Amino acid sequence: MVKPGNTGIRRLAMALVYSWKGFLAAWRNEEAFRQETIGCLLLVPLAVWLGDNGVERALLVMTALLVPLVELMNSAIEAVVDRFGGTRHTLSGRAKDMGSAAVFMSLVILVTVWTLVLI
Repeated sequence: MVKPGNTGIRRLAMALVYSWKGFLAAWRNEEAFRQETIGCLLLVPLAVWLGDNGVERALLVMTALLVPLVELMNSAIEAVVDRFGGTRHTLSGRAKDMGSAAVFMSLVILVTVWTLVLI
């Protein structure tokens, strides 16, 4: 649903503002996100240096960027569950565990692609 007066360039500008707020919230409140982002900042230049061609560089960079991306989604899931789930519930635990599994899978993808590209 579009908010009145929030269309075109203004909508894009506001989307950028909200995205930046989300990034800052994750950076301030999520240790795992900080660690994965720092790892990404180290891996991206290494990927550009180690890749032999554009496709290899793209694979290495994109898998490095995938990890903090999935961590953002996991953190969003956890925030919503914590907001609405004051008591222990099987579905709340399942949602958090699945988010964590998604982060783990992104790390498996990263290691697999980097290993296959660099061998």
